[in-house]
Amino acid sequence: MSSSKIITGLLIGAAAGAVLGILFAPEKGADTRKKISKKSGDLTDSLKAKFNDLVDSISDQIETAKADAEDAIAEGKEKATTAQSRIKHSLS
Repeated sequence: MSSSKIITGLLIGAAAGAVLGILFAPEKGADTRKKISKKSGDLTDSLKAKFNDLVDSISDQIETAKADAEDAIAEGKEKATTAQSRIKHSLS
């Protein structure tokens, strides 16, 4: 299971628990609505932050893979040049 699915499940579960806890709290309706609004805003901010973290992590992984590929290509070119030089030298 991917970490993004786990994080999403945890956030949804936490949000559902928070909403249910607020709804069953013995307070006035106006106070309850304010709390629900605040909690939904907090959840939205949290989801945005997690999404941005996920995007940053994926971007970092892509950049690392790109650098690794460029290194592998450079190494392959160097080995090909060395092999070509050896072949020319052995044919001479």
